Amino acid sequence: MAIDLFKKYFPTLTPDQLVKFVALEPFYKEWNEKINVISRKDMDTFMLHHVLHSLTLTKFMNFKPGTDILDLGTGGGFPGIPLAIFFPEVKFHLIDGTGKKILIVNEAIKHLGLKNAMGEHIRLEDIVTKYDFVTARAVTVLGDLIRMVRKYIKSTHQNSRPNGLIAYKGFPLKEESKAVRNRPHELFMISDKFKEEYFEGKGIVYVPFY
Repeated sequence: MAIDLFKKYFPTLTPDQLVKFVALEPFYKEWNEKINVISRKDMDTFMLHHVLHSLTLTKFMNFKPGTDILDLGTGGGFPGIPLAIFFPEVKFHLIDGTGKKILIVNEAIKHLGLKNAMGEHIRLEDIVTKYDFVTARAVTVLGDLIRMVRKYIKSTHQNSRPNGLIAYKGFPLKEESKAVRNRPHELFMISDKFKEEYFEGKGIVYVPFY
């Protein structure tokens, strides 16, 4: 079923990308038995809830080769690892404050042979690098995210959209939208592109930093 979903939504994936995506589920199932970073109930829907959800961004935004992306609070590696597979020429720095999660992230990167991703056990405030974009999935409320990441965004832009924050958000979005009511942003509703019931009400908020 998983491979059918990927072929349905991403028909141009290379055989190598397909192999990597299919390899994710058994890898995480094995590691989750040792270090519980994903709820066991959620493992039953792992490919949909974590991998495909991470990839929904690719239907709304694209990135040029050499783009630097910080995946803040990556947890077990989402959305950073699926995005790194999808965008092999984009650089991903996956960070989390929990060491056991980053252990799995780096094991996954090694297992998949990803050359464009690295995981690090570090707090955001200890980061000294700047990035084109910051992604965040289930990290904190949007207003706090905007304040947190502002100084880590590069001032020079190379993509069609300006550098900024990309936040995966669930239902309800009304309260979150107050944080961007008076500033430029785009709201991508995932159900516009993905018809699975799980995506109803879920969105991705892009906040540019000019």
